[in-house]
Amino acid sequence: MLLVESLLLMALAIPLLARIAWLDFTTQQIANRDVLLLLCLGAGSQLLLSLQSGFWLDMGLSAAAGLLLFVALLPFWALRKVGAGDIKLMATVPFLIGGSALVVFSFLMLLFALVTALVVKNPTLLPEGTFRVYIQHLDRKGVVPFGVPISLASICTIAFQIVSSFIAPGSLLI
Repeated sequence: MLLVESLLLMALAIPLLARIAWLDFTTQQIANRDVLLLLCLGAGSQLLLSLQSGFWLDMGLSAAAGLLLFVALLPFWALRKVGAGDIKLMATVPFLIGGSALVVFSFLMLLFALVTALVVKNPTLLPEGTFRVYIQHLDRKGVVPFGVPISLASICTIAFQIVSSFIAPGSLLI
């Protein structure tokens, strides 16, 4: 029963991640309250999974990965290469998806980051004129909304976890 509740908390994070992606794309800002809400949803989900299985290593792995990501990305913020919201969001994701899904998330994050960089550097690939003008504006400002690929990779990872839990009941992810 705790597995269903954990999946529900993860599923509740999907609309919030979509909101974060949209706001980061349009305003280049990620609100602290949104990141804090994601952290609460993720920590609650991981707590429920740990209580069900009696296995706390995954929660510890999530905490260690979140801390490592925060510390590793902090110098990029100091150099003004990424925003503080992007760093906080990235550090929150391991709590949201769990330690066992970090490999899936990493692969998807790489894929979506490459697509985002490609679109920002080559806006002529886009069909709509207004969208192309906006992307060119982002390119001139030197801003890349990294919250978009982070959110998309998180949403896809959560969806993969939900689907895999129905395919292989009793296990979350692999």
